[in-house]
Amino acid sequence: MSLGVITEMGYLAMRTRDYDESLELATDVLGLRMTLNDDKRAYLSAADRHHELVYVKGEEDGIDHVGLVADSPEGLEIIRKRLEAAGFPILTRSPLEREIGEGFAVLGPEGYVYHVYVGMKDHRHGPSSFGPDRYGHINIHPQNPTAMKDFLVEFFGFKVSDVIGQDFAYFLRCNPDHHGIALIKGRGSLHHHAWQTQSIADLGRLGDRLFATGRRLIWGPVRHGAGHNIAAYYVEPNGTVVELYTDLEQIHEVDRPPIEWSQDDRTWFNRWGVYNGEDFRMHGAFPIALN
Repeated sequence: MSLGVITEMGYLAMRTRDYDESLELATDVLGLRMTLNDDKRAYLSAADRHHELVYVKGEEDGIDHVGLVADSPEGLEIIRKRLEAAGFPILTRSPLEREIGEGFAVLGPEGYVYHVYVGMKDHRHGPSSFGPDRYGHINIHPQNPTAMKDFLVEFFGFKVSDVIGQDFAYFLRCNPDHHGIALIKGRGSLHHHAWQTQSIADLGRLGDRLFATGRRLIWGPVRHGAGHNIAAYYVEPNGTVVELYTDLEQIHEVDRPPIEWSQDDRTWFNRWGVYNGEDFRMHGAFPIALN
């Protein structure tokens, strides 16, 4: 079930100075499979598709672009024309990445580039000994979360699942997943990208694999109130956080009213403890203009 022209979160593309270490963590610790690596750009995935994560070797760390899947070529045109009429710059009318049929890229609020596309090639990985099922969502800390929420709702058709406080945080969905994009007021960075797994036991195994490499989880397992998911987090070399989660709320009512939380009610963030996450929120990477 989709809610609008955008049917699902597609992938995230990031730049990193620590290219080899980023790939090592993504494959050996998180458990993604690599579909292509030309030593400048690496494509990784958990599901049976060509990519859900792209690492770009660069001289600075940052967010390259966010990929969103449209329902059809006709849907692409609907969104592109809507964005053009509103004055948002269309950066390219061609796909930004390999193995994609059609697409365009637009510059949205606070410097984030969205690549809207259809027709990504399937890639059959075969059985895996560990790793997530699929890419799930991103968490952005915009300086103006309400403006970014309005952009995603008006032009891409996202629905608001939960609201935290006044102009503080919004959880947005484009299908039954409680959120594909979460917005929490902050410095303008993309805080984390998140991957779905089947069991809370997988979160413990992630911690074990991190420990074996001399690293640690920075938080979790924890149960969130908004979204209901159980999650664990670690930091990757470019400064963004990786989340592995399970038990995310599914919303099958298209017009379900948003759940509203007081900003002071910290159970939206942490139902199992009193940690308020201020140091946790200092991680992240900022968008970088496309070359």
